Amino acid sequence: MKKTWKTPWAYLTNTLLLAGLLLLGTALFTGGVFNRTTRTLILLCGVYSMLAVSLNVCTGYLGQLPLGHAGFMAVGAYTGALFWKATLAWPQPLAIAVGLLLAGLAAALFGVIIGIPALRLKGDYLAIITLGFGEIIRIAIINLPSVTGGTPGLLSIPKYTNFPITFLSLVACCFVIHNVMHSRHGRAILSIRDNEIAADCCGIHLTAYKVFAFAMSAFFAGVAGAVYAGFQGSLFPKFFDFMASINILVMVVLGGMGSMTGSIIAATVLTALPSLMQTLSSYRMLIYSLLLIAVMIFKPSGLLGRRDFSMTALIERLMNPGLRKAEKEAERHD
Repeated sequence: MKKTWKTPWAYLTNTLLLAGLLLLGTALFTGGVFNRTTRTLILLCGVYSMLAVSLNVCTGYLGQLPLGHAGFMAVGAYTGALFWKATLAWPQPLAIAVGLLLAGLAAALFGVIIGIPALRLKGDYLAIITLGFGEIIRIAIINLPSVTGGTPGLLSIPKYTNFPITFLSLVACCFVIHNVMHSRHGRAILSIRDNEIAADCCGIHLTAYKVFAFAMSAFFAGVAGAVYAGFQGSLFPKFFDFMASINILVMVVLGGMGSMTGSIIAATVLTALPSLMQTLSSYRMLIYSLLLIAVMIFKPSGLLGRRDFSMTALIERLMNPGLRKAEKEAERHD
């Protein structure tokens, strides 16, 4: 069936929609509509959404199970924080851009160093070795007090992060990952997930693509870490323990492995839920745990499975009502 919705118009519509959300969010933040707690919660949702989307590259698209994502976040957070503390005289926009880039590159470098030996393993073995690497990074931070502040923490970090920085970082993360996964490199990564032996027989360089996906995942985890450091103003090693990696993995599994939209929804819900249940502080963790169990029982593939929201697809269906019917007929025949 011929599509009536052209790609340039689709990009224009998505750009206008994102610009509208950016302007609205900025106006609400600067207009005093949200209190300090709400602003912090929204920024945290953005950070965890980036972490969940970036981890989804390895778990949902590559089909691996790394458990050291908090370690890459820590590398990015400390890299960005130390850079910003050393460049207070720089123009703020330039310092922010360079700091986020350096944070991502430092985390990606660690991703390559860890990924080359680790990704030769599979399943539980990969999870254990990446968990160990994540703890090594945290212990290294504790034992370098002259650089990282050690256990007492790294303090007096410039608070550069605001809503536009968080929003644009999340949009960039989703845009890059979406476009990579719809390229030939993304199809190669997906083929490794579906059948590693068949992908190898077709000439796909397994190690190269695994390390590439691992590095891309680590890069955006590092950017998320720098964004986190920029609004907290302080960093403590205990925040980056193995439970932080587990929480990020839970967000990915709950949202659906292979769905960026699901990762963002799950990260937002799981980040906001504990704060919204302050009045039920005695039963908060019980309700939180029961909710996770219920979702896994009744929707084991996650909230969205491998589906993603697409504004282009939505407009196509609105402009061509017969498209959805044709898709259902094709699914029925399959």
